[in-house]
Amino acid sequence: MKKINNRGGSCKNGIKAYLCTVNYGKELNEGTKSPLFSYRNMFEQQVESLLEKAFEERPDLFLIEKSITTDHQVRIIIDGDKGVTVEDCIFISRAIEHNLDREETDFSLEVLSAGATTPLVYPRQYAKHVGRSLEVKTLEGPKVEGELIGVNDAGVELRWKSREPKPVGKGKHTVVKTAEVPFENIKEAKVKIKF
Repeated sequence: MKKINNRGGSCKNGIKAYLCTVNYGKELNEGTKSPLFSYRNMFEQQVESLLEKAFEERPDLFLIEKSITTDHQVRIIIDGDKGVTVEDCIFISRAIEHNLDREETDFSLEVLSAGATTPLVYPRQYAKHVGRSLEVKTLEGPKVEGELIGVNDAGVELRWKSREPKPVGKGKHTVVKTAEVPFENIKEAKVKIKF
């Protein structure tokens, strides 16, 4: 039995509020999930499933960030082992858009690549930046800026030049320093773009 209730009332702040509920034989009790919440979750699950299939087809691409608003604005940020091209963004966009029914759910979709100055989030992102300048903020100390010379499963290795006092006599000389920074000690890492 389907029953539709339209209720109007005032909230505590005096603003008129209207609630339309669809009941199938029983009232919704406080604390139960609404059909709209379940529908939203279903939409998110569809998007996630389609993303997983797309990334299985293209294992060189991976997800950095995904957000879906209540009004179905989908924003996806991707990265790739060798960078991201416009064609890669189009591939992910089509993998989602062509498999969702706009008649069922009206949505907007935005697929972006991680920007050049976006912080590196996953260890997988570091390898393509070997040879570039990197600024790393660590959990326990100051930031370190240097050339990324190596990446392994445990962390990164940086090299930089520093001006230090000579061991004997006056003046300074240039010293090449290196440091290994474990991934778990990296608070934030950004590629430094030099012109």
